[in-house]
Amino acid sequence: MLLDELKKKNIEALKAKDQTVRGILSVVITKCTLSQVELKAKGLELQDSDVLTIIQKCLKELSDEKLGYEKVGATEKVDNISKQEEILKGLLPKQLSKDEIIAEINKLEDKSMPSVMKHFKTNFAGKVDMSLVSQIVREL
Repeated sequence: MLLDELKKKNIEALKAKDQTVRGILSVVITKCTLSQVELKAKGLELQDSDVLTIIQKCLKELSDEKLGYEKVGATEKVDNISKQEEILKGLLPKQLSKDEIIAEINKLEDKSMPSVMKHFKTNFAGKVDMSLVSQIVREL
């Protein structure tokens, strides 16, 4: 399971005294654990797709945080966040390209926004940037 891999990488980072890797992995693991508790209360188990969603949300949060630091000129913080983003991107599976997304949308009968978003969320969770899908659907 992906969460177990994250925990192993976190321990490796601890042994290597790599605070950047350890910091971001700890955040992701904590969010996964909280999600796991919420799901268990509903009688469900945490899936790898849930972990991938959490990683993508963390990437989005880091991106927003980086923009804020760029505006105030805190280059050291921006560099640190960039390293954290690279670490998280390395955990995600290969993302679908814009051309692959368009090809998948063209295969669908119903090309309405809700239908397309549901299709990608169901079939490509963690493998596609949903904001990119939304942007492409609006362009079509």
